[in-house]
Amino acid sequence: MPMPFRRFRCPAIVLAFLLAIGSASAMQPADTMPAENATVVDAAVPTEAEPAQVIDVGQQFDSTFDKVRNKLAELVAWSPLLLVAILIVLIASWISGFVARRLHWLRLRTDNPYMDGLIRMIVRAIIIILGVVVALDLLGATAAVGAVLGSAGVIGLVIGFAFKDIAENYIASVLLSLRKPFNPGDHVRIDSHEGRVVALTSRATMLMTMEGNELRLPNALVFKAVILNFSTNPRRRFDFRITIDSQQSIRVSHALALAQVASVEGVLQDPGPSWTVVEFGPGGIVLQFFGWVDQRNSDLGKVRTEALRRVKAEFTRAGIEQPRTVQHVVMSRDPETSQPAHEPIHVADADTSVNRDIDEQLAEAQQQMDDGKNLLKAEDKPS
Repeated sequence: MPMPFRRFRCPAIVLAFLLAIGSASAMQPADTMPAENATVVDAAVPTEAEPAQVIDVGQQFDSTFDKVRNKLAELVAWSPLLLVAILIVLIASWISGFVARRLHWLRLRTDNPYMDGLIRMIVRAIIIILGVVVALDLLGATAAVGAVLGSAGVIGLVIGFAFKDIAENYIASVLLSLRKPFNPGDHVRIDSHEGRVVALTSRATMLMTMEGNELRLPNALVFKAVILNFSTNPRRRFDFRITIDSQQSIRVSHALALAQVASVEGVLQDPGPSWTVVEFGPGGIVLQFFGWVDQRNSDLGKVRTEALRRVKAEFTRAGIEQPRTVQHVVMSRDPETSQPAHEPIHVADADTSVNRDIDEQLAEAQQQMDDGKNLLKAEDKPS
């Protein structure tokens, strides 16, 4: 007899006995009084004695010890199959990694680095699941697999509501892999965040800012955001404005400026530099100049700076003045300081090369990412 039942058997019998006595008393007529002797006899002599329940502690200990010994014997008997099942799962895990790194054997490799990472993860998961199913079948626990798969739908709904943001970011990573809005190392602006792409994980998109800082953006935010990719088109336009005095000639000014912009190393001739008048008023004439560069060979900021410097130097040499918004009176003229300092137009060591300031940090950040979590591959970076 199990121990819990024995512990509560005596109180249950006593309770049943009391209920029986109460029921018998209730069934007796109210106007009929029992005889005095009969009452004394009934109270003094019980009709039937209940045997006492004795718990045999030694027998219970022996029974428990036998159960533990039987379980250990079963575990020892099943240990060879258990070891084989564990070995099958480990082999399946190794095969999954081996196949995932050689997708070209299965003709599943694509030009999209995002899809390569996603397919690699799916192939690994399928092979590992097959290994687990084979191991469970060897152990005779296939019914457990069916039960788990049957409840997976309900568990998935519960987890989906509990971790809605995580699920949203994961789905966004899959959609970003399909849309491919940027490549590894691209210079992008996502809403107000700007930097170069390091990695795309299942939860976040990693950027390296131009200051060398790591920036993580949730994939759901990236998928919904306005993305400006500066690297998709290798040609990029720069512009700058210069204000000249209203008494100066617009034709002469723009001709001199365009010639200097075109002479800067890195400025493309097709399309060539252009210009426009932005504003004409009491404050002067605002001229805006445009030029194109090839980002693969030249840096936009450096070329723009050199072009602006040359135009300013040429305007100073030609005597084209900027508007004077503050009146000043010259009381005396010093021959040494009366002439403005002229800036040289052409400088031999002007640097217009591509900016490589954060390239080393970007490469290190890409190498530190785990291949299983990174949906971008550094070796797939376009040249």
